[in-house]
Amino acid sequence: MRSRIMIALALAIFAVLNFGIYEKQKIIESGEIVLLELAPVDPRSLMQGDYMSLRYAIERSDAVTEQREAQRKRGYMVIKPDEKNVAQFVRFHAGEDLKAGERLLRFHKTHETFGSVYIVPDSFLFQEGHAKHYEAAKYGVFKFDGDDNRLLVGLATEDGKMIVVTEPEL
Repeated sequence: MRSRIMIALALAIFAVLNFGIYEKQKIIESGEIVLLELAPVDPRSLMQGDYMSLRYAIERSDAVTEQREAQRKRGYMVIKPDEKNVAQFVRFHAGEDLKAGERLLRFHKTHETFGSVYIVPDSFLFQEGHAKHYEAAKYGVFKFDGDDNRLLVGLATEDGKMIVVTEPEL
């Protein structure tokens, strides 16, 4: 009897995990692309290999800085992509309906950061030895689905083109 329960639990966990993967794959395949401008940060981690620590320019924009003190520890900011699909801060979300083209972007802030607003993910991992390909990164490429779920799917250059590494590194 115990083994049947364990098998049923294992199958349930497997189903939940696979559903999560399926949902993220749907976002990758059919999500709307929105670019978030990056602020420069040093790429390297001894424990994780090569990665780029990400900070977003929108976190430091004047409009965010002026309004951040009134905001909760966590919440959503409303962004709207411009004609180049680069996200622009509109306002902090207070439960109101979104206008056409607006998206929600989750943020958090902590006491350690003196009220600074942070957007996650705050790092982008890549294969060791590929750091030189990502040095020109200007944007984080996010894909949003209809429910404002989002995934960081890559980094892009100043012209908005996704950085794709095709050459094998030895």
